[in-house]
Amino acid sequence: MRHDRALRIGVGGPVGSGKTALVAALCRALAAELRLAVVTNDIYTSEDAEFLKRAGVLDPVRISAVETGCCPHTAIRDDITANLDAVEELETRLGPLDLVLIESGGDNLTATFSYGLIDVQVFVIDVAGGDKVPRKGGPGVTASDLLVINKTDLAPMVGADLDVMARDAAAKRGEAPVVFLSLRDEPTAAPVARWVRDQVSSVRT
Repeated sequence: MRHDRALRIGVGGPVGSGKTALVAALCRALAAELRLAVVTNDIYTSEDAEFLKRAGVLDPVRISAVETGCCPHTAIRDDITANLDAVEELETRLGPLDLVLIESGGDNLTATFSYGLIDVQVFVIDVAGGDKVPRKGGPGVTASDLLVINKTDLAPMVGADLDVMARDAAAKRGEAPVVFLSLRDEPTAAPVARWVRDQVSSVRT
């Protein structure tokens, strides 16, 4: 990781998995202690950025939107220019930052970030897709630095077995970390916020 700029964390995952809600929770948890900014990606709109601004999780000047006009993975992996420009504009306008969260538009299990854009990446899936999702694998599940299995409160309603998801995630990821999360039950996303703090601390030391 680089030590001469803000840590950049990518947040990716399928449509509806809870990426924007997680970013909002992290902003609430970390904004008082870190110099923080956010870049969101949507195909044709700035909807996710507007949601964050309306929610008041950060000063709106700290939130920037990229309209990709193409499949979300293109702008976070294949041609990262627009996202790099957005991050650099925030850093120029706001001054030194500790952390930039870069949220991908909703994509599929193959979506990953270029390490030319981010330093570490979080991949978010949710139990509504069924407990088979971790064993389907894909780069998002297997290669992300942190896997978040979100909306665990819905498991009884959709017949998802969290123990099966934990077993399959471990089989795909080995020792790489996995967090089970319900933002309904834990709106501060405390285990993910702790992981993010650890990442920022590792860059500072």
